[in-house]
Amino acid sequence: MSGFKPRFRHELKYLINEADALAIKSRLSPFVSHDKNAVDGGYMLRSLYYDDLWDTAYAEKLMGVSLRKKYRIRIYNCSDNTIKLECKQKQESYIYKRSAILTRAEYDSIKNGDCAFLLVRKEDVCRDFYLEFMQRVLRPRCIVDYEREPFVMPTGDVRITFDRNVRSALLSEDIFDKELPTIRVLEPSKLVMEVKYTEFLPQIIREVLPPSGSEFTAVSKYVLCRDAVNYRTAY
Repeated sequence: MSGFKPRFRHELKYLINEADALAIKSRLSPFVSHDKNAVDGGYMLRSLYYDDLWDTAYAEKLMGVSLRKKYRIRIYNCSDNTIKLECKQKQESYIYKRSAILTRAEYDSIKNGDCAFLLVRKEDVCRDFYLEFMQRVLRPRCIVDYEREPFVMPTGDVRITFDRNVRSALLSEDIFDKELPTIRVLEPSKLVMEVKYTEFLPQIIREVLPPSGSEFTAVSKYVLCRDAVNYRTAY
């Protein structure tokens, strides 16, 4: 895409407990609103993460590589109404996501190892996924599930999310299986709070952020779930 410059967003992550989340939401309630896509306050997210033959995305996260990326296919509430192929790129505390909407038939083709149709899609993330699928043997690695409660604030283009019940699927890559067996990867009282913003972080948001000691920077949901599955299956 000639002349295109990616617009990176700031991303902050925190591991907090339910009491902290309740207090933060109470203070923010006059200034934020639920995301328009939330039903009864939230939705379920399921992501099928891909990694290459050398587990580069996993290894680079563990090593703290400042510039890295990972691919995933994401759905909502176990439905095929919206299927997204995404590449999340990260540079220090900045993120940039590229995405493309897939049909169920296109997803099934990828699942069956036939990605050639991606070459004629206009989105660059499709072509990049195809190249890595073929050249670097990009393949499914794990499914990550959680329930998300999202809030937005127009000032500063801020998005705040609370992700609960983070869990990983066991021995399956069927993202549309509503009975998929999973295991928790966090304590039941813990959740992940994420703050993303583009322009600036309003003072009211800064004032309610958890203490710096709570910042959740050591691992990602992907790494947590990979480790949990590897431990349970002795892979």
